[in-house]
Amino acid sequence: MDMQKRPQWPPQPPPQAQYPEGCLVVAVRIPVRIFVFLVVLPVRLLWDAFTAAARFLWRYVLAPVGRAIVWILHGLLVVPLIWLYRHLLTPLGHALVRLYARVLTPTGHALVRFLVWFHARVLTPIGHAVVWLLTPVAKAVAWLSDMLGTALYWTARVLLVLPAVALWRWVLAPAGRVLGIVLREIGEALGHAWRAAGYVARAAGRVLGTLFRWIFLEPARWVYRTVLTPVGHVVRDLVLHPAAEAARAIGRAVRQARADLRRALFGEPTRPAPVDRREPGGRDTRTLDG
Repeated sequence: MDMQKRPQWPPQPPPQAQYPEGCLVVAVRIPVRIFVFLVVLPVRLLWDAFTAAARFLWRYVLAPVGRAIVWILHGLLVVPLIWLYRHLLTPLGHALVRLYARVLTPTGHALVRFLVWFHARVLTPIGHAVVWLLTPVAKAVAWLSDMLGTALYWTARVLLVLPAVALWRWVLAPAGRVLGIVLREIGEALGHAWRAAGYVARAAGRVLGTLFRWIFLEPARWVYRTVLTPVGHVVRDLVLHPAAEAARAIGRAVRQARADLRRALFGEPTRPAPVDRREPGGRDTRTLDG
């Protein structure tokens, strides 16, 4: 027995949260879904048509134009920028680094040492003297600040916080719950209407495709198979083949007439004389085997 629980495949989606349904939910859901479906259906049809046109435009127009623009921008911008970075900015950066290391760093160290000395020898004694003279005044100001802060706190709590809490608890929270139910139902109705409109759009596309096939393609195919193909065979057998044979016969007659005319004007062409190969003729010809 397998003691370990095996994971399910395919993995199951997490269960959706179930909302308690009441009279308000039932009263809102059905009319909202019907209205949203009637509104979403033409939008979904337009969206599917726009999506198909956009895919065609992207594949055959925008993508090739974009690749051409990228190639042009690479030649006009990237290559000059690379050259500028390598031959101008990099040497300038090296010079700035040397300037920082040899000039600015020693200057900064000297300035820091001066500021440390000035703080320790000048500002610290002056600060101690000011603190010794202002301590009683600071205590009085702190006591007054505490009293004023307490009074402002209770005033703001009575005039602002308590009315705001009551408004939130007794008005805004119930209204927000009702509005949340309505918005949730509208969102679910939009989802259902979008999916139903997709089914309707696909069914309409199949119907239009079937009508186009039966109205245009099938008659054209029937005409091609039933009418044009036999007519083409008849034309080929009765017109084209005899015309080709006649053309070939006329060509042969023209060539023969041209040869007869040449023979009548210039006579028979002279044949080359036989070449003596110095080989014996007849049956008694000797071979290498004999």
